[in-house]
Amino acid sequence: MNKLKVGIIQQANSANVDDNCNRLAQRIGKLAQQGAQLIVLQELHNSLYFCQTENVDLFNLASPIPGKDTEFYSKVAKDNGVVLVTSLFEKRAAGLYHNTAVVFEKDGSIAGKYRKMHIPDDPAYYEKFYFTPGDLGFHPIQTSVGKLGVQVCWDQWYPEGARLMALQGAEILIYPTAIGWESSDTDDEKARQREAWITVQRGHAVANGLPVITVNRVGHEPDPSGQTNGIQFWGSSFVAGPQGEFIVQASSDKEEDILTEIDLERSENVRRWWPFLRDRRIEEFTPLTKRFID
Repeated sequence: MNKLKVGIIQQANSANVDDNCNRLAQRIGKLAQQGAQLIVLQELHNSLYFCQTENVDLFNLASPIPGKDTEFYSKVAKDNGVVLVTSLFEKRAAGLYHNTAVVFEKDGSIAGKYRKMHIPDDPAYYEKFYFTPGDLGFHPIQTSVGKLGVQVCWDQWYPEGARLMALQGAEILIYPTAIGWESSDTDDEKARQREAWITVQRGHAVANGLPVITVNRVGHEPDPSGQTNGIQFWGSSFVAGPQGEFIVQASSDKEEDILTEIDLERSENVRRWWPFLRDRRIEEFTPLTKRFID
C-alpha cells in the first residue's frame, strides 16, 4: 500500500515575522519527529494577512526567490527530512510581486514553485494591489513523495485549475489558504460561506479522484485602517480523500498541528470505479476558453 504521512499546521499569526517563522519551524520539527513525510503550511504564513489594506510599505515583507525566506525554509526542510509546501510573498523585481507557493524537497532543494493565478480584489482582501497574477501556469511539482498539484487560496474556487493539475498527473491537490469572516455577516451567512468553501474543494477531490489538502490560518487579525472589524480566519483545515470523504478536519478557532495518513493507492481504485477522465467530452469543451458565452 502506498501510504503517505502528511502534516498540516494551522497557525494564528502575529505582527512579529521572526516569531511566526520560528514557531512554524518548531512545529514542523515536531510533526517530522512523529513521522510526517509531507508538511503543508497556510497561505502567507510568515506575517499577518497584510492585504486588508493598501500600503506600499508592506512590499518590504517580500523576498526574492531564492532569498532569505527560501533559505530559511530550505534549512527547515533539510534538517527535518520532509517535503515542505510553503506560501511566500515573492519579490520578482521592483514593483513586481507574486503570491508564490514554494515546494522544498527533503534535501532542502527547491522542487518547484507556483505563482497564484487568480487574484481577488474584495473588501479586506485587496490582493490585486500587491500581487501580479501568476505566469507559470497550472503544472504539478514532482517530489520524492509524489506529484503535487499546488495552488493558492482563491484558486481553490475554480475547477479548471484542479482539472489541469490532474490531467498532468498530480497525485494530490494542495491549497494553502487565508480566508475568514468579517464580523458584520450574520451567523447564517458565515456558515454558508464556510460550507461553500469546504464543499467546492471536496468537489475537486471527487471530480478528479484525488486527495485534497487545504490549510487555512486561524485567529482574529484587525484591520489596520479601522474600516472593518478585521478578519476572523475560520481555520477548518482539512484533508479529504478521492471521494471527498474527510480524512481529518481541524477546528475553526484553534491552532492545530495534525498528522494524518493518505492512501495514494485509493485514487487508483476510485478512478477505476468512477472513470470521469475516460468519459470527458473534450471535443466539446473549447467554449470554456471564453469569458462568457452570449
